[in-house]
Amino acid sequence: MMRVRLGTLARAAALTGALSFVLLAAAIGTDFWYIIDTERLEKGGAGAQDVPGAVNRSQPEPLSSHSGLWRTCRVQSPCTPLMNPFWQENVTMSDSSRRLLTSVTLTGISVYIAYSAAAFREALCQLEEKALLEQVDIRFGWSLALGWVSFVAELLTGASFLAAARVLRLKQRQDQAI
Repeated sequence: MMRVRLGTLARAAALTGALSFVLLAAAIGTDFWYIIDTERLEKGGAGAQDVPGAVNRSQPEPLSSHSGLWRTCRVQSPCTPLMNPFWQENVTMSDSSRRLLTSVTLTGISVYIAYSAAAFREALCQLEEKALLEQVDIRFGWSLALGWVSFVAELLTGASFLAAARVLRLKQRQDQAI
């Protein structure tokens, strides 16, 4: 059986905890959770002229956008806030409630984005404008990926702490037996 030292587990917990915090802060602070890219459509890519309702090159503003938790940003336009997350000043929440809320939020956002993309594809298929679908790219962004990696790092932090507690308990039993 492999012996794991308490110091090694403590360093692993500290490292994964810090990594989780940094990644979550980056994910929350950036606006690339959901990306809609219409560049091929706007450039008049292959088949765009044949698509009913396709955007021509004289359109004043591109339709591409990227969204975060707090705002949506369009190309060549200022970002528009979605909501103010700091509207209540005296909100207190336990750490376990925050972790649960974070995991539920990440899951909800992922399901929402996947559903939105699927609904968009289905709507275009119903309208028989499949060529338009090929010109618009809807996808998850790197901010969402950072959020999920942060969540996994938080799970690894918890596992490291549990393993450290087990090692400490076994060490105490050995000391009592002597």
